[in-house]
Amino acid sequence: MARVVVDVMLKPEILDPQGQAVQRALPRLGFKGITDVRQGKRFELEVEEPVDDAALARINELAETFLANTVIEDFTVKVESQEAGK
Repeated sequence: MARVVVDVMLKPEILDPQGQAVQRALPRLGFKGITDVRQGKRFELEVEEPVDDAALARINELAETFLANTVIEDFTVKVESQEAGK
């Protein structure tokens, strides 16, 4: 069993209204010195088999076609944990 994490973020050139709203609220809540906030999505996938290169390529395909809108979003895929011996 393995856990794979896909993080999806708006591309830097894309306006992020949610991030801007959070950034504007922070000083009112007493949090100073935060100059930028970007909001994103995190997907945690539990995979039955160990993640090899072929499985990782398939997960990248899944992220590119289903989890992220690659016109406006970037994504990263990383294996967070794998059980040994499987």
